[in-house]
Amino acid sequence: MTATDRPAPARLTMRGVTKRFGATVALGGVDLDVRAGEVHALVGENGAGKSTLMKVLAGVVAPDDGVLELDGRPYAPRSPAEARAAGVVMIHQELSLAPQLSVAENVWLGDLPTRAGVISWRTANDRARELLGELGRGDLDVGRSVRDLSPADRQIVEIARSLAVDARVIVFDEPTSSLGSEDIDRLFALVERLAARGVAVVYISHALEELFAITERFTVLRDGVSVATGRTDETSIDALVAAMVGREVRELYPRSPARTGDVVATILDLAGERGVRNATLELRRGEVLGIAGLVGSGRTELLRALFGLDRVKSGDLKVLALEGPRRPAERWRQGVGFVSEDRKGEGLALGLSLADNLVLPRLDRVSSLGWIAHSRVERETARWIDRLRIKCTGPTQRIAELSGGNQQKLALARVLFADADVILLDEPTRGIDVGSKAEIYRWIDELARSGDEPRAVVMVSSYLPELFGTCDRIAVMCRGTLLPPRPVRGLDPHEVLLQATGASA
Repeated sequence: MTATDRPAPARLTMRGVTKRFGATVALGGVDLDVRAGEVHALVGENGAGKSTLMKVLAGVVAPDDGVLELDGRPYAPRSPAEARAAGVVMIHQELSLAPQLSVAENVWLGDLPTRAGVISWRTANDRARELLGELGRGDLDVGRSVRDLSPADRQIVEIARSLAVDARVIVFDEPTSSLGSEDIDRLFALVERLAARGVAVVYISHALEELFAITERFTVLRDGVSVATGRTDETSIDALVAAMVGREVRELYPRSPARTGDVVATILDLAGERGVRNATLELRRGEVLGIAGLVGSGRTELLRALFGLDRVKSGDLKVLALEGPRRPAERWRQGVGFVSEDRKGEGLALGLSLADNLVLPRLDRVSSLGWIAHSRVERETARWIDRLRIKCTGPTQRIAELSGGNQQKLALARVLFADADVILLDEPTRGIDVGSKAEIYRWIDELARSGDEPRAVVMVSSYLPELFGTCDRIAVMCRGTLLPPRPVRGLDPHEVLLQATGASA
């Protein structure tokens, strides 16, 4: 092996990292090595320990045991500020920007350049432009408010912040969860550019296909322990999944025989107050109808209009026996359930318990003469916790304390508890692990296929393999217009992408 063939030295080393929270062992001795100039995948189910390990790295929590080194020197940050000063930066799924401030102010947040004790705005703006230029976005207006930027551009600002402190290690946590395909390609190019600068990149994603496109090596965590590591090009998705869950997942997309029934929803020339220009479709009992399209195409707004969250401007709408637009409370009582893509912002009440979240849309099912039967609430919650295998301490636990996958299961349990006949799912598996995804796909299949009266499911997803694996028909949304649904068997993913971009109709 020549000197040029040798792997780069470890930029980041973590050995035997342990962290306990009371009786819970979050990390049971994790090892991780990330080299300078490498993109390293960190994968595992929700609750495997990824978040805790990254909190240790970022100085949010202190480990109970273990050794951390940065470029061969001891590294023990006591706060996120210390970690950032050492060149360790986290790009979170929920970006940590100040939306009311400008791009330049966010790039230099907390460390604006000064001259003689006075902020030098010219220096701040010029240097921010330079950093954005290094990322290929020198055209971004540094004086523009961050709240007016797209999710992709906000992410660029967050990455520019990391360059401002001369980052040595950057952690990307689910960076593509809110991005369309074109923005994902741009992000990958940025990550490769960072690696070429010698930055060590830790890349966390539940979209396993991404890992094979962008990473060189991987480490798998399971139950707080590192169980596998190696080169990404020498493994497979099946092998990664088996390492993550400790068993083979034989059927990620279960498909029972379809039994399509009566029409349960009809929309004709529907236009909404935002996002939806023209949509026409029929939904039948016993089918899973997928809605594909780019971010911002109107997919989410279509579901919101159907459920009554967004105003309908024109067109005809009939869901079950009710014609015309309705309020969300009426939809719940009618038998229509909705799972929002934004479970933290609007899908769940994070300050309330699992039990409160479960019954909130249909309190009438656990009350009599205006009085809530709390024993019944807890009994119902315990039943759904057991059925969907939600990891929690019990019905009274605050839902904010659960992992993302278990929060999503509770959001789905709420639809089951409400006994909905028409189920609207907006990005139902975003940000959750492959084991939880498999359970949700099985749940969707059971709802649409089993029982005397199968349900009707509409699912919006940015992940085409998910739509092709679970849906009977797929309709593409392009710039607010819904194209006619087509059977999955006659569709090609490339064709769907062309339709979503408007290149093919």
